[in-house]
Amino acid sequence: MVDHRDSPCRFFRHRSGSVSVLVFATGAVALWSTNALVGKSLLASHPVSQVQFLQFVGAALVFAVIRLMSREKAAAVTASTALAPLAVGFIGLVGTMVLQYISFALMPVIEANLVAYTWPLMVAAAVVAFDNPRRPALLGLAAALGFVGVALVISGGRDRTWFQGDLAGYLAAFGSALCMAFYSVMVGRLANSPDRMLLPSSLVGGALTLIWSAREGVAWPTGMDLALGLYLGAGPMGLGYYFWSHALKLGGSGKVAVVAYLTPIASTLLLTLSGERLTTTAIAGAVLVIGSCVAVGLERTEAQDYV
Repeated sequence: MVDHRDSPCRFFRHRSGSVSVLVFATGAVALWSTNALVGKSLLASHPVSQVQFLQFVGAALVFAVIRLMSREKAAAVTASTALAPLAVGFIGLVGTMVLQYISFALMPVIEANLVAYTWPLMVAAAVVAFDNPRRPALLGLAAALGFVGVALVISGGRDRTWFQGDLAGYLAAFGSALCMAFYSVMVGRLANSPDRMLLPSSLVGGALTLIWSAREGVAWPTGMDLALGLYLGAGPMGLGYYFWSHALKLGGSGKVAVVAYLTPIASTLLLTLSGERLTTTAIAGAVLVIGSCVAVGLERTEAQDYV
């Protein structure tokens, strides 16, 4: 028998949790939206290895500060229980960001950005496949329309035909999306705090990209370029991942991924302001992506209210 006296309390707890999820997710999206624009400006004069090294340094500093400020006590862990969070953090952070920036260097950034940000659609597809939503057909259709929208943006984003970049760039962008989709699905299922997963990954990423940079032997960024590189690490990579991970732990990958649909739209608009062109076809694609976001959001909200 349901105690209806508890319903108002449950409602306010649910509402408070929903607001927290929205705040964290929106913060992550706001930071991620600047990633492609700032990355594009740095890659115009610096190799991928240097930009990536600065990113991982900035991210490691953020995660280290968060770790020092955290009051969470270290729990006893075995090798098997410690390996899974480290693997998830490495794939989600290092895999996503390295592959994304390789794609930025090998193909037009506006296209690479949109392909890399198909990961929310992949998360929606994972929800259909594994989470048993109330209306899987609607969720699947919304994800499919989102992919169509992204395809339209790519095809209409420039005056030339499709696939003007290196094929390896498109594969890297798609691989980046797979890594981020995997992270978004898995991080909410692990008990570890985000900084415990992401700090080791950022340190490993920094070491690997430092070796990569040393092999290339070119001059290091200074002044504003140095500051922008560290911003990419502290902002989109550091705080962006931390906010996103908290949102996923509070709200689950299916619901939170809805907000992530806004990232390719916001970042594409910023790229357009920097000189990249969008045609009517690309705008139509953006409308499809936003429409798919609304459809997924309605389905997930109704499902949670039903529960």
